[in-house]
Amino acid sequence: MHSEKQTPVKYYVGIDVGSASVRAALVDEFGTVVAHADQPILIWEPQPDHYEQSSADIWAACCSVTKRVVCGVDAGQIRGVGFDATCSLVVVDKQFQPLAVNCEGQNNRNVIMWMDHRAVSQVERINATQHKVLSYVGGVMSVEMQPPKLLWIKENLRESCWEKAGYFFDLPDFLSWKATGVTARSLCTVVCKWTYTSNGGWDDSFWKMIGLEDLVKDKYEKIGNHILSPGEPVGKGLTPGAAKDLGLPEGIAVAASLIDAHAGGLGVIGADVKGHNLPCENQPITSRIAMICGTSSCHMGVSEAPIFVPGVWGPYFSAMVPGLWLNEGGQSATGKLIDHVVRGHVAFPELQSKAAASAHNIYTYLNSHLDMIKKSLPVGFLTVDLHVWPDFHGNRSPLTDLTLKGMVVGLTLSQGLDELALIYLATIQAIALGTRHILETMQAAGHHINTLFLCGGLSKNPLFVQMHADITGKPVVLSKEVESVLVGAAVLGACASGDFASIRVCS
Repeated sequence: MHSEKQTPVKYYVGIDVGSASVRAALVDEFGTVVAHADQPILIWEPQPDHYEQSSADIWAACCSVTKRVVCGVDAGQIRGVGFDATCSLVVVDKQFQPLAVNCEGQNNRNVIMWMDHRAVSQVERINATQHKVLSYVGGVMSVEMQPPKLLWIKENLRESCWEKAGYFFDLPDFLSWKATGVTARSLCTVVCKWTYTSNGGWDDSFWKMIGLEDLVKDKYEKIGNHILSPGEPVGKGLTPGAAKDLGLPEGIAVAASLIDAHAGGLGVIGADVKGHNLPCENQPITSRIAMICGTSSCHMGVSEAPIFVPGVWGPYFSAMVPGLWLNEGGQSATGKLIDHVVRGHVAFPELQSKAAASAHNIYTYLNSHLDMIKKSLPVGFLTVDLHVWPDFHGNRSPLTDLTLKGMVVGLTLSQGLDELALIYLATIQAIALGTRHILETMQAAGHHINTLFLCGGLSKNPLFVQMHADITGKPVVLSKEVESVLVGAAVLGACASGDFASIRVCS
């Protein structure tokens, strides 16, 4: 029986802003998600390769889902809040009002999404400089990072946006500012997406060389000159206005944030796996790789010493796990690619109706359909004559070629549900082969990885998981707590609250 004097459970709120939705979770001090909610957010695609969002829409969704997960909970038991988000670029003026990142002048659309590829010529020019900071992003900067986007704004929206801009935020940092009124940036965001280095800070010569000397002149106020480690408390916690918006107590701790993939990595990479006879058992976490699989996929590996991997981002010091170097591989389109291939097939309406009739989602139905047609051979052999090259949105790692396009080889004139199931399978296999390519490149550079830890939406698809195990030849671990990204965000809040001494202790 529970004693009446039992100490009340402590709770932490994790808020995760993905590409298409915002999610929140109430997580207890033992790491269990006790409530979670989600809400879609808007995406504009005004022209090919331009993807925009609204910071006001995103914040409103954060408030809505947070109010839902804390409803009915004693406010005194909620100790901290942590945010994670996609590494999208948020632009506001000197009064923190949204500024249009588009030629149409739509100020509500003030976010250039991570997957936006408008800055192709800018990133090519940046890479042509061969500046020394590029060695910390795998040798080649990605169009998904922030310097090329900033340069695009200066060159294309100089009067309407660049000259009026007061602050450029990575989305995770915008959220911590919105919550606290403090413009501090997270070490995670500035190191991974902005070229800040943990030991040297900003490199003036880089910004001057690429034509963004304006940022140096204002002492980096616009992009951040107050840097905090992930999990450090920001300011004095929630402001009265933010507290009211979120339905939380004023003043509770708000943590310096993480990029969403890094929150997922934090949520799974340190998992206790004793007793399962895995190769990573009794090995340091440097033997593990965390894969965060959603709209895109990220492959997070850590090391005691810096490892420079061609075509793989990093090494970044303390960007995810304090005291360890991070390398981050990635695929620009995974969940988005699977959706694109399946929904664009002529047999998709038939799939929809049959899945609905069987009370399953379309992917559960496709998986069962593949099991039905596989006959005696394992399901993977069904695509012996069908092959997909998955770089429909360019290759992030390890080829670092954003000009690459997708390809399908082995098509026939048949267009039925069998063919849809097969191209779905071939697409998943292609993604898994891309993961294998990334792992082999990391291992050739000096990583020693023997186990995959998966989280994110695609990790809930057993076919996706099985193909990764089969194709990489490595065991795959799935977290008991499926909302690992939200747990990672809540870990930040727990650390900021002072209830745990560090992220390592907390996670």
